[in-house]
Amino acid sequence: MNVVDSSGWLEFFADGANAGFFARSITDTANLVVPTISLLEVFKRVLQQRGENAALQAVAHMRQGSVVDLDTDIALAAARLGLSHRLPLADPVMLATARRHGAVLWTQDADFGGIDGVRYVRKSA
Repeated sequence: MNVVDSSGWLEFFADGANAGFFARSITDTANLVVPTISLLEVFKRVLQQRGENAALQAVAHMRQGSVVDLDTDIALAAARLGLSHRLPLADPVMLATARRHGAVLWTQDADFGGIDGVRYVRKSA
């Protein structure tokens, strides 16, 4: 199972230098878990940069995976992970969701560097 962080989705949709790093996880929709907070972050950024149609298309692609709502258990686990790893709000939700589903978290967000269960690639310039 895989969870792709919002930074990975945005890199993939922009066909950035690290898009290939995320492609296998994103295209393997049978093993893809998508936290709702990722839908929020990606929709907002694509809406801001490319407009409503592109944002809706991005979300439609993301919804091919298994969308997971933020529930009480994930929220509490995320709060603990946020404190222990000093992560900002969305990041521990991604990590807690991945752990809940036995998934690997794929990211280019440096905040995740060195955390178990995370596949991190440095963001290209």
